Amino acid sequence: MTPIEVAGLRSNEIARLRAGCIRWQHQGKPIPGDSQQVLAEDAVCLLDVPAHKTGTAFTKPVDPLLGQAISAWQAVRPEQPKAADRRTGEQVDFLFSIRARAISSTYINGTIIPMLRQKAGVPASDVRGVITSHRARSTIASQLYNAKEPMTLFELQAWLGHRSPESTQHYAKISPNTLTKAYKDAGYFANTRTIEVLVDREAVASSAAAAVEPWQHYALGHRFCTYSFLEQCPHRMACARCDFYTPKQSSKGQLLEAKDNLQRMLASIPLTEDERDAVDDGQVALDRLLDRLTDVPTPAGPTPRQIGAPASATFLPLINAAGRTGDCGGCG
Repeated sequence: MTPIEVAGLRSNEIARLRAGCIRWQHQGKPIPGDSQQVLAEDAVCLLDVPAHKTGTAFTKPVDPLLGQAISAWQAVRPEQPKAADRRTGEQVDFLFSIRARAISSTYINGTIIPMLRQKAGVPASDVRGVITSHRARSTIASQLYNAKEPMTLFELQAWLGHRSPESTQHYAKISPNTLTKAYKDAGYFANTRTIEVLVDREAVASSAAAAVEPWQHYALGHRFCTYSFLEQCPHRMACARCDFYTPKQSSKGQLLEAKDNLQRMLASIPLTEDERDAVDDGQVALDRLLDRLTDVPTPAGPTPRQIGAPASATFLPLINAAGRTGDCGGCG
C-alpha cells in the first residue's frame, strides 16, 4: 500500500488532489510541515480532499507518513501551469501533473499499482478480486472500524466523505477478531449455568408424562427439581422445598438415579441480575435474594413463608467437558 493510498481516497480524488493539499497542526495550532521542533507522530496531518461524486470538498486527518511523502514530492515537483478540474471546472494546480496535464484516474489502477505490485511480488488478485486503489480504501475503512479505539459509523462516514451512512456500511466490515471480542464482552456464558437433566424415558414412553408422574429431573446440587419450567422459577437458587423438590439422599431420589433407562442431557439456565449478584458477591447478596423471595409463590403455589421450611441456597452447578456435575454450592 503506497503512502497516498493510506488516505483512503477514490482514484478520482487522488488524481485531482491539489498542490498544497497537506496542512499540519499541533495542539490545534498550524505548524510548518518541515518543523524540527515537533515530531511527526505528535503532529496532526490534515488533507484537503476536492469535491467528489457524492459531496463537496472536505478536510480529514491522515497518517503523518502521507504528509511527509507529499511534502517530499512537492519539494521536487516541477512547475506546471494550472489546468481545469474536470469536475468543478476550476483552474487549479494539480499535485500530480505531467506536461501540463493531470494524471488520469485509470493511470493509477492501470499502471502505478501493477508496477508497485510486481516490484513487491504481490499477485494481481486474491480471493476478493483484483488489487485496486478502491481495495485500499475499503481495507483502511475496515481497519479504522475494527481498531482498538474504533471510529463510529458516523465518524467513518465523515472520514470517507460519504453522503449517507448506508454507503459507509458497505465499508465497515466487522473483522472476526472484533466479533469474537464483542461476543466475549457480551458475557452471555458468564450469565448462564449449564446443569444436568435426567429424562425418565420409561415415564415418557408410558405416557405418564402427560398425566401426573414427572419425567424430567433437574440435578441441582444435592437435590432434584421436577418443575418443567425451571428457567422461569424465581426460587431455583433459593429452593423453598415445594412439591417439586426431591432430596438426592431420599429413597425417591436414590431410586431415580438407580434407573437404567435414564437419559442424561444438559440445559443452560440464564441467571437473573439478583442471581448473578449472589454468585459474584456471596452471602450478603444471597441473603437479600432469600428475603426478596419470602412471599413469592413457588411453582407448586405456596410461598416459602407459607411452606414454613427455611429456604436453602443452591448455586446452579456447572457441567465440565467430561460430563460430570461440579457442585458450586450446598443445599438442603
